[in-house]
Amino acid sequence: MIENNDRFRRIRLMLGDDACERLRESFAVIVGLGAVGGYAVEGLARAGVGRLRLIDFDKVAPSNINRQLLALGSTVGRPKCEVARERILDINPDCSVEIIQSFADADTIPGFLADSPDIVIDAIDALNSKVELIVVARSMGLPIISCLGAALRFDPTAVRVGPLSDVHHCPLGKTVRVRLRRRGVPLDFPCIYSDEPLPKPLPLAPPSDDLADPHIIQRGRARNTLGSLPTVTGMFGLTAANHAIKILIGREKGI
Repeated sequence: MIENNDRFRRIRLMLGDDACERLRESFAVIVGLGAVGGYAVEGLARAGVGRLRLIDFDKVAPSNINRQLLALGSTVGRPKCEVARERILDINPDCSVEIIQSFADADTIPGFLADSPDIVIDAIDALNSKVELIVVARSMGLPIISCLGAALRFDPTAVRVGPLSDVHHCPLGKTVRVRLRRRGVPLDFPCIYSDEPLPKPLPLAPPSDDLADPHIIQRGRARNTLGSLPTVTGMFGLTAANHAIKILIGREKGI
């Protein structure tokens, strides 16, 4: 059996014993385990974060394989939460992993954030759910990192970390900003975004139904599919994990 001292030796060499202990004692919540969230979870697990709560309502579909870490031929049809838990425990058997297979909305989100997590990562695609998660997390005084639009981007070096108030070249960020202002939520929390300008007009594909879940179909309208590259979505997720690690060890200030 591999000892955890061996698993995290290089983290310890870089950050020191105190920081590694902080990570081991930290509790992170990740909402959304898709193209961005899966990589965020991976980064936190491999850094030795000791407690993870993972939330996603969805199952792995064939169209996920091009960009989602959890999507393999062997995992198609399985709940993303279950696949993620197995992967994390293979990385770190000492990690406490809680999974919730549920849609994020006003009724469920307060439960997602129970027990005062040290960091929340928003990797949600749906606009209403994303806004609601941010509103609730901020009202509870919880540090949150929100991942914005990664689709249609080619340049992984254009990924940035900054407050929502400073986000540009991101239609999703603009919409989220408008909605949060209406609800009186400060825009000073960190976001992961790309400052690469989007192509015009946007290349849209028809909605895909291979991921269709009755739970989500009943809750919203069909959406056009936006193309994305695994290199960029992965960069978004790992950048979110990196910023979360810095907050957890005290190198960045959490909101």
